[in-house]
Amino acid sequence: MRKTLIALLLATSLPTIALAMPESGEHAPCHKSMHGEHRAGPGGKLFKDLNLSAEQREQMGKLMREHRNDPREITQKYLGKLPKADQEAMKKELETARLEHDKALRTILTPEQQKTFDARKAEMEKRRAERQEFNAWKAEKDPQAQ
Repeated sequence: MRKTLIALLLATSLPTIALAMPESGEHAPCHKSMHGEHRAGPGGKLFKDLNLSAEQREQMGKLMREHRNDPREITQKYLGKLPKADQEAMKKELETARLEHDKALRTILTPEQQKTFDARKAEMEKRRAERQEFNAWKAEKDPQAQ
């Protein structure tokens, strides 16, 4: 049960933290991946092909910083209360906060950028579902691994 809550906490907070990373600017060191490609900056692959204007990048960064701690705060609020009803309430509140955040992000984007954003998000969700299926299969195959 605790592993599930920890996994839920990490799954909800990592995308927000990744999106809130500062941009690489004129004075920032150049970060390269193992393949020699430049990092995509705030949002990574999610915002890569959106061709955001400077104003949009600034608004996105501000919004990401404002909402960075929301999932963590909501999770902390419910951690001491682990009955089933409270777990469901936590999941519902986290989902509501995530949906509101996505809605606020979409208001910054142009319609063309929204289509690209939605496609990338769907791709990420598909990969997440595949990982969950694999992890479930792995846990079923070897219950001692947990």
